[in-house]
Amino acid sequence: MKRKRKSKGNRGFNVWRSYSDMMCGLLLLFVLIMCVTLFQAQKTYDDSIKERDERIAAQAQVISQQTTLDEQQGQIEDKDQLLAAQKAKLDEQQAQLDEQQSKLDELAAALADKQTTLDEQSTQLAAQQSALDEKNKQLLNQQTQIENIIGVKADVISALKAEFTAQNLNVDIDSKTGALMLDSNVMFDYNKADLTEEGKAVLDQVLPIYCQVLMKEEYQDYLAEIIIDGYTDTSGDYAYNLSLSQQRSLAVAQYLLAIEGNFLSSTQEEDLKQVLTVNGHSMANPILDEDGNVDMDASRRVEVKFRLKDEEMIDELNKIMSGTTDTAETGASETETADTEAQAAE
Repeated sequence: MKRKRKSKGNRGFNVWRSYSDMMCGLLLLFVLIMCVTLFQAQKTYDDSIKERDERIAAQAQVISQQTTLDEQQGQIEDKDQLLAAQKAKLDEQQAQLDEQQSKLDELAAALADKQTTLDEQSTQLAAQQSALDEKNKQLLNQQTQIENIIGVKADVISALKAEFTAQNLNVDIDSKTGALMLDSNVMFDYNKADLTEEGKAVLDQVLPIYCQVLMKEEYQDYLAEIIIDGYTDTSGDYAYNLSLSQQRSLAVAQYLLAIEGNFLSSTQEEDLKQVLTVNGHSMANPILDEDGNVDMDASRRVEVKFRLKDEEMIDELNKIMSGTTDTAETGASETETADTEAQAAE
């Protein structure tokens, strides 16, 4: 019986212990739930605080960004104003640039016209330079011809002097002109056109030497004319003196043709007829004495001259080079006179 009671007592103890265990378990569960709840609440709180801080930080960042945006907006507005001012200035400068471009185009057109004019002038200048070079070339050639002609003239004068000296004839030949001076009272009587015997004798001595020298082969190609000119003094009528001077020069020429066969070959005789000319000048070109008065005796004369080919051209060129004639005459193909006078005194 006692066992049974003991069993009942143990059974009651076990019930309360089970109940106690259950309550402990519940308490433990409650504590666990409370811990979990507190932990969850703390976590939620922490998350909330963190989220709040994040929102505050985000809001602060937004405020900062807004401030930055406001500042940037202000800067943009300032820059827009500056840009507008610069655009206005740029438009003004563009207008000025367009105006300057227009002026530049006008200047370029003017420059093109000037360049065209310059090119034309350059072309003309080149043509003128070419013409000038050609003229200079011609002038050099003509200068060479001058020197040749002058050389031939000097050679002829020297040959005349040498030949007269060799023949022991006392005649005065000018070294520059080749003029031959004879006594004026020898050739003709006063107011007559017939040769005196003494005059013929003088011509017999003078004309052969004079013509033989000029008709030499080395001078023949240069010889253009042998000229016999008659002159009178200044007294009397011009027309009468003209006729008298022509008759006197003709008398000398006729006498030359009469005696030419004595000292010239037949070929030279024909050549002489091709170059011999006769002129009368009346009272023109009288000879003056030292006092400037007309020397009547010396003015009554017959001059025997020679002219070389191209002498007129050389004379014009000499005038051009001395500045006494127009440059336009440089291209003339005339000849220069180089007279050697043989004066037969009356």
